[in-house]
Amino acid sequence: MLAAAAACLVLGLGAGSAQSASRDQPRRDHDRGRWFEHTCTQAPDGFAACGAQVVTDSSGVPLAGGLPPSGAYGPAQFHTAYNLPAGIASPGAKTIAIVDAYDDPNIAADLAYYDSVYGLPDLNSYGSGTPWFRKVNQTGGTSYPARNTGWGLEIALDVETAHEICQNCNILLVEASSNSYANLGAAENEAVALGANVVSNSYGGGDSSSDTSYDSYYNHPGVVITASTGDSGYGVEYPASSPYVVAVGGTTLNLNSDNTYASEAAWVDGGSGCSANEKAKPSWQHDSGCPTRMVADVSADADPNTGAAVYDTYGYSGWVQVGGTSLSSPLVASVYALSGNTTNGSAPYGDPGDLHDVTSGSNGSCSTAYFCTAGPGYDGPTGLGTPNGTTAFASTSATPDFSLSSSPSSRTVAQGSGTSYAITMSPSGGFADAVNLSVSGFPTGTIGGISPSSVTGVSPAATLSLTTASTTPAGTYTLTVTGKDAGSSLTHSIPLTLVVQAAPAPDFSLSISPSSQTLRTPGSVKYTVTVNKINGFAGSVTLSASGLPTGFTSSFSPNPTSSSSTLTITAPRSSRRTITFTVTGSSGSLVHTKSATLSVR
Repeated sequence: MLAAAAACLVLGLGAGSAQSASRDQPRRDHDRGRWFEHTCTQAPDGFAACGAQVVTDSSGVPLAGGLPPSGAYGPAQFHTAYNLPAGIASPGAKTIAIVDAYDDPNIAADLAYYDSVYGLPDLNSYGSGTPWFRKVNQTGGTSYPARNTGWGLEIALDVETAHEICQNCNILLVEASSNSYANLGAAENEAVALGANVVSNSYGGGDSSSDTSYDSYYNHPGVVITASTGDSGYGVEYPASSPYVVAVGGTTLNLNSDNTYASEAAWVDGGSGCSANEKAKPSWQHDSGCPTRMVADVSADADPNTGAAVYDTYGYSGWVQVGGTSLSSPLVASVYALSGNTTNGSAPYGDPGDLHDVTSGSNGSCSTAYFCTAGPGYDGPTGLGTPNGTTAFASTSATPDFSLSSSPSSRTVAQGSGTSYAITMSPSGGFADAVNLSVSGFPTGTIGGISPSSVTGVSPAATLSLTTASTTPAGTYTLTVTGKDAGSSLTHSIPLTLVVQAAPAPDFSLSISPSSQTLRTPGSVKYTVTVNKINGFAGSVTLSASGLPTGFTSSFSPNPTSSSSTLTITAPRSSRRTITFTVTGSSGSLVHTKSATLSVR
């Protein structure tokens, strides 16, 4: 068995850190009166930051001590609130991998002490029986990377959370050599190669165009991979945005006095949104407002004010209270293990009724409400909801089905012009039939259709194209796109909005080139007058010039004109002066002018 940790607690930062655990300014939760801060520094492009947030005093000093913090959640709180069993039926049958950067040299001893305080079963050393705890580097060896206090607390949070949720699962910690995505990805691959059934990732970086180059690290069919959505409020982070992972958002979990579930709200700092870079939308997501990867999928407690009690003696003084979506990711990964499902990350989409549906709270401002605000059913900050038992996470045989979505869902056109919508069919539950598409609701005079008219799950999006007539009445119309399964009676429809605006009236403007000429008298100069057509103007324009001195003459050729005309100005001998003259163009009731100058020498 793992030996119990020494009673002596280490104060301050651990020696030999790979980098300083430099922290941001502490932030205060005004409702609860607590301060908390990130334990890892912000990372540049190509690197990730851990998401652990520790409760501090107003000066940023972590509130650490010899006992679990009052109000911090432990095994009893999480198991009771989320209605979870302590372990799986076959001890040691499932392996939860934790992937983090750098080394926590005290994690084995800290985990053993954590278990002794909470009365959890010890984990065996690897090779001496199951369930076990094992720590390796990103190549599976025992030459560990440089130490780091910020990531050390992340490791303690992840490992202790995984063990407290699934108490007879194997825990595999894979420590990457650095926090680069290349090294974290190598650790991800090693975790799967060493037999991990579920992999938790509590780190992330901003939504970047380079994200897709790292997707292969997270593409492991048959293994559930979770990733935290971030702790900076509304916005997308990677790898949560990868279509190959379960994106885990954050909530504030409120309990009754007996630890039963009271309520939950979207955590104000949890990440969410529609990815600008991960264009592939997972087949299990059906939200129509985001045509690309949407985060989150599910969620769990993340608010540091309702955070977990964590024991860490490397960078901190023992017991601290820690939150962030760094907590929600290993929590949900462990629920997958408890359910027995370690192959189907999309399982909750097949049975969302067995989750706590979080319907309040927001993580910021956004143009599409559900991207940042919790509500009934699916939303960005909390996904489908939080665990309520393991049923929703169990691998079930979902009924084959499909859904339709459009990008965008609303278009505005002028009378006599056209537009298009991209229509996507997303299969679920093994659906593999062709779907026939049709559209109805075109306003008067509008023609169009969908091409191709039949799609499968591997086909690109179909295009709905339409063109309105000049006589189509202005107004707002609802179009209906219907998909019908060619092999059964399954039918789904989605509404689209078409706004037809009155076409602007045909018009024209004039331009003169050059805008200034010099004329040595007596003599003549030439200008080119051009008719610029606006909004389909098709008439001819009659030209005239005014403002020329007595004795000066002007002529246009051709006149009238529908394109351009040559203006010739002829002058007798004249005194030196600068003249501004005006060309007037008339076409019916339309009259426009343009001025130019003439320097007489």
